[in-house]
Amino acid sequence: MIYFDNSSTTKAHKEILDTFMAVNEKFWANPASIHEFGHQTNELLQSARSQIAEILKTSSKKIYFTSGGTESNNLAIFGLANQYKHRGNHILVSAIEHPSVIEAAKKLQSQGFDVEYIPVEKNGIVSSEEIEKLIRPTTVLVSIMHVNNETGAIQPINELATIIKKRSRALIHMDAVQSFGKIKVNFEELHVDAITISSHKIHGLKGSGLLALKEFIDVDPILFGGGQEDGVRSGTTAVPLAVCTAKAIRLANDQLATHSERLLNMTDDILTFLKSYSYIKIISPAIKAPHIVSFSVKGVKGEVFINALQKEGIIVSTSSACSSKQTKTSHVLTAMNIEDDYIKGVLRLSLSYSNTEEEVKQFKKVFMNVLHIIKGDLNV
Repeated sequence: MIYFDNSSTTKAHKEILDTFMAVNEKFWANPASIHEFGHQTNELLQSARSQIAEILKTSSKKIYFTSGGTESNNLAIFGLANQYKHRGNHILVSAIEHPSVIEAAKKLQSQGFDVEYIPVEKNGIVSSEEIEKLIRPTTVLVSIMHVNNETGAIQPINELATIIKKRSRALIHMDAVQSFGKIKVNFEELHVDAITISSHKIHGLKGSGLLALKEFIDVDPILFGGGQEDGVRSGTTAVPLAVCTAKAIRLANDQLATHSERLLNMTDDILTFLKSYSYIKIISPAIKAPHIVSFSVKGVKGEVFINALQKEGIIVSTSSACSSKQTKTSHVLTAMNIEDDYIKGVLRLSLSYSNTEEEVKQFKKVFMNVLHIIKGDLNV
């Protein structure tokens, strides 16, 4: 099987699985317990927190472990908006955000916040001009993802942050679920206040992730109970998952320096191949993450290709796996004004460092054969 759906989820590293078992076997005490075994488990938890903080360039006190990207995004949107609502009630969210951001913003709108959606250009990138039009002195929160999960578009975060910080006191939240491990992500490189990371997107385990805050930034809790995670995320902390998240982050950060160029070369090879067909539209912009290729075949539904490629042992997806089982058109593609002839036929290939040049070669061969069969059957 050739697996090109790594933006949906990745296969857990063997080292991660081994770590998970080892921590469960040796450090299974509740880290909040006052006995010595609890202290030892808590020390391991705090070590994991410190390792992540060092990579993200923030205080270990600002690393909050969660159940994954959706919870982290919800915590950021609700928590920052409510913590800093004395600054204003205006919220800006890009039109191409993940549903866990958009739906959270809609809920805040129903609670009295003034929410606006930042349009994108045809390449799926937020422009500085749009930010200048919408930002207000009363803007309290802006959420813009680093890399779009459907197209791979990289947002010019620092350019946008300069405008936002100049014209408001707004906090900036950045969903880095698709960028961490492929592009440098830390608070020194990127001028944001909150960063979301999901473990299973970087060969870690599902059900784990984190929200990281810049030093001196606070967030209101959305879960209440025993006051774990410094009162921000109550509930017994899953130490094995936290430790595995830290390990996945370390591994992904190390791989960035050694493998990102090879990943980019593979996706560039695929793009060059696809551009040879006049009826294929490349959706991914020129400025994109190294692991994602998004394109569409004119007049053919994406599901047709998914099924045909799957029979040949190649796994790909249509836009976002989080909403692919729904029949509605992708809000990302709609925001980009993709033409009707192409909007239903979008395919997303997403690679990881474990993919090979030979797999890319095989994909091109199989796709070419499948393409000719499908286009021939449809007589188009």
